[in-house]
Amino acid sequence: MTALQIGAVAALYYASGKLGMLQQPVRGQVTPLWPPTGIALAGLLLIGPRVWPGIALGAFLVEVSLDSSAPAVLAITAGNTLAPLCSYALLRRAGFRPRMNRLRDALALVFLGAFTSMLISATLGSITLRLTHALSAGGFWPTWWVWWTGDAMGVLLVAPVLLVLRSAHWPKDTPPSRWAEGSLLGAVTIGVGLLQTSPTPLLFLGFPLLTWAAFRFQRAGAAPCALAVSIFAILATSRRTGPFAGHTLLTNMISLQAFNGAAALTALLLAAAITERNRAQEKIEEACGRLAEMVARTAPDIGGSPVPPDAQGGGEDSGGQTRPS
Repeated sequence: MTALQIGAVAALYYASGKLGMLQQPVRGQVTPLWPPTGIALAGLLLIGPRVWPGIALGAFLVEVSLDSSAPAVLAITAGNTLAPLCSYALLRRAGFRPRMNRLRDALALVFLGAFTSMLISATLGSITLRLTHALSAGGFWPTWWVWWTGDAMGVLLVAPVLLVLRSAHWPKDTPPSRWAEGSLLGAVTIGVGLLQTSPTPLLFLGFPLLTWAAFRFQRAGAAPCALAVSIFAILATSRRTGPFAGHTLLTNMISLQAFNGAAALTALLLAAAITERNRAQEKIEEACGRLAEMVARTAPDIGGSPVPPDAQGGGEDSGGQTRPS
């Protein structure tokens, strides 16, 4: 069973790596979205650290296919393997829950799982390219920045979608209006994506969409929408259309990664905050219901309580005689 899991992780890593290479705006540049990091972290979170050989094998196969030198292949493979392992260790130490139903889970994924851990792969990979003369001195920092943000975007955009799919189930007793709203959200996502790749700079339309998805569907809607709008933004960058027209590659990459990071943060943090609020509201309602039941059981029957003698219509006067009623 473990061997099959390792083989599946390696195959998914390699396939997503080859797919990610198609997103390079210019041949030879580091991709702005590296899906294998998200697949590697999701595999570690859902299966366990025993699948790390699959990550290493997948990373090795990707690097070998790029015709890199043997030292570069080994060094970059080591960095791409250590980064998700570090991410997994930090998230486990922070008490991360794969369901991501707390705001602290989203914050941990952003700052520990993505921005901190992916420094390893970006730094080791960029240094390797520089030492093997595959990268000029002037291109070190731009390459390092795109490598780091690309790996981080893989964690922030791909891993949440896989975690959603892992816990997904067919909803029961869902009203037709809910299905209609979900279908409308999917159609609007495609429409907004097409507008993002048009000559008109309408990239900002992705944020109202993400807000809608997070408020109405929480993580199940926000995570796929964030991935979709980011992919469309990458396509717009590669075509140099919309807000990415007429700028240098470095300027476009900075703008793209800023947009992808903002989209991922908006989707994850807002969805987690809404989920946490809904859970708190449900707990308050349950507590109020239990309290009402306790009061109903312990409160005296007001209608059957005894009436004091002084409150009755008749009684004795001060002389001991009975007053007429």
